[in-house]
Amino acid sequence: MVNVDDFPIRWFFIFSKQLDYAIIEMLRTNNTKERFMNIYSIITLCGGLAFFLFGMHVMSGSLEKVAGGKLEDILKTLTSNPGKSLILGAVITIAIQSSSALTVMLVGLVNSGIMSLSQTVGIIMGSNVGTTLTAWILGLNGLKTDNIFLSMLKPENFSPIIALIGVIMIMGAKSAKKRDVGTIMVGFAILMFGMELMSDSVAPLADMPEFTNILTAFKNPLLGVLIGTVFTGIIQSSAASVGVLQALSLTGSITYGMAIPIIMGQNIGTCVTALLSSIGVNKNAKKVSVIHISFNLIGTIIGLIVYFIAKDLIKFNGFDSAISSFAVAGFHSIFNIATTLILIPFSGLLVKLANLVIKETGKEEKTVLLDERLLISPSIALGQCKIKTVYMAEHASKAFIDSISDFDNYDDDKKVKIKTVENELDDLEDELNAYLVRISGTDVSDVDGKKINGMLHSIVDIERISDYAMNMIILAENMHKMKVNFSDAAKKEIEVLNRAVSEILVNTLDCYTEENIGLAATVEPLKSIIDKLILKMRDRHVARLRTGECSGELGVVLTDYINYCDRVAGHCSNIAINVIQSGNMIFSEHDYFKELSEKEKDEYEKNRNIYKERFALPE
Repeated sequence: MVNVDDFPIRWFFIFSKQLDYAIIEMLRTNNTKERFMNIYSIITLCGGLAFFLFGMHVMSGSLEKVAGGKLEDILKTLTSNPGKSLILGAVITIAIQSSSALTVMLVGLVNSGIMSLSQTVGIIMGSNVGTTLTAWILGLNGLKTDNIFLSMLKPENFSPIIALIGVIMIMGAKSAKKRDVGTIMVGFAILMFGMELMSDSVAPLADMPEFTNILTAFKNPLLGVLIGTVFTGIIQSSAASVGVLQALSLTGSITYGMAIPIIMGQNIGTCVTALLSSIGVNKNAKKVSVIHISFNLIGTIIGLIVYFIAKDLIKFNGFDSAISSFAVAGFHSIFNIATTLILIPFSGLLVKLANLVIKETGKEEKTVLLDERLLISPSIALGQCKIKTVYMAEHASKAFIDSISDFDNYDDDKKVKIKTVENELDDLEDELNAYLVRISGTDVSDVDGKKINGMLHSIVDIERISDYAMNMIILAENMHKMKVNFSDAAKKEIEVLNRAVSEILVNTLDCYTEENIGLAATVEPLKSIIDKLILKMRDRHVARLRTGECSGELGVVLTDYINYCDRVAGHCSNIAINVIQSGNMIFSEHDYFKELSEKEKDEYEKNRNIYKERFALPE
């Protein structure tokens, strides 16, 4: 049973009653016009908040698109150094304009086993600092000046210009990136329009005694923290919550003593999104949310202690002064920066606290290969797909090289290992295909769209290489059962072919991993040499069949062996050409040589001659 005398529940009831009384009084007023205006102000406030949230959503989505793979590159540079991670966290939050979204990403990355828990601490701290930028921009609404140049800094004056430019860019730009920039500008203008609506809607409330009665509840700091937490938790945006507080501050009715606790509570409320995202994830991923909550909760406790010392012990009079929108932004930044500076030396203790709250069971938990939470940032999600695709390429390449090495000495253990790899890559191909299709259904940039298309093609080629590795080991098994061996001449030829195929696999893997177009250009010349090798080997095989040096049974085995190598080389060629196409050299696989420039043709022939000499068949 709930005890209403317990705090903060008691104060929440008091606030609720005051709010009810205020609304009833507004509705009971005898002045119909005034009553209508009161209701209209509330509706306008809600509409302004809706515009604000929508503008934030549009702007952050487009910012993420423009950033593209840069976010992925930033995350790749992460280290266990909290200081460096702090800076990166701030940068990413500024880029996507959402600390909650970043925390959700971190939950997904930890759940996928991509990041360790310790790496997330500094990023979470940095995200709290990065999210304060929006409040400073919104604070410009409270700028009062007669200077025409300074007045242009006010969002209500420059946001229409930004909206106009943005619309022109969306409608007239041919480049997708320019259209995305235009969308960012329009999103920003909508955000600012929402802020202006909220400011205008609360302006008449300043003279209302009912509104003043509501604000009296804010004077209790603990209730202020609760209100800030609940409101931010409901709308799931600390930027929007701070924006509403800044709008209220323009009435002149919000004091420092009221605003400061609310701002502290807003930091706690922003953790709700991360808390919800941690449902259904492994224990390590849950710990990310615990770190985020504990960081903001400890910061708020420290802040409240300082608040009570300054107010009750020192008797600082500034708490009763009206706070400006700039001051709201200033305290928001000071509070988050101070909390970060205080707690960053204790980042290790935050991890220990998370481990204490979420205890390990001793059972090995399964990591999610491709977490759906990462879809909030398509470029990050695509980056993880690339990591998994490279993993596929590494294991497929190794499996095939293992299958042809020491071919005559069949080993059951080798077959089991290759079969395990082949089954794993089959499953991973299915997961990647489904995940990439889901990414393509989001609002991706043209660059990311091309990457998705190329990756969908490449994973098919990579998986087929693992299939041929399995086929090759079965071929070796059949030879072992038949108790036959290749002739010495065939063995020497196969040795040359094996070296050539191994090199094309290594070159393909490296060029795909590094997205190295120069290295990718060496694959096709080597493929042409492998084609010539195979033709010569077939001719020599037929000659050995005629002279009786080779049996018909071995002839079938050798033919299959050559065919598997040929097809693997073909798949390598497809992957390499995908890499080259990503560099805007668009051409069909079949027209590769035709589409090359004279300089590229010379380089092609140079590489071809090198490989021709390196992989010449013995006479």
